[in-house]
Amino acid sequence: MGLDMIANRVAKTEIGSWRKHNRLHGWMESRWREQGNEGTFNSGSYFYLDLDLLNQLEKAIKNDGLPATSGFFFGNDSYKWDEDGTTKIKDQMKKEDLKFVKTAKQAIKDGYDVEYTSWW
Repeated sequence: MGLDMIANRVAKTEIGSWRKHNRLHGWMESRWREQGNEGTFNSGSYFYLDLDLLNQLEKAIKNDGLPATSGFFFGNDSYKWDEDGTTKIKDQMKKEDLKFVKTAKQAIKDGYDVEYTSWW
């Protein structure tokens, strides 16, 4: 068991998926709460992303601003270092995160809504 997350271009076309990416989830939950939402950010909580939020996310990724986030189903830090002490894993995750941001921005420009959800 673990934290599974997904982002869809509404019409339910998947444009990103992650497994136990706790830093991204923590960032999404923080922004969801800033919008006045309460309760558990999971299983049925849909968070709609706009261009402003995606620009904020892009900046956070580039500036190592995704927060370390812990939880029972989250696993280890998703930006952990690999065993030889390099940032290979972190760099790969950041690359994938930035690819998602680019795809999500294009989906919005193409007239779609982009939503994020997760479950465990």
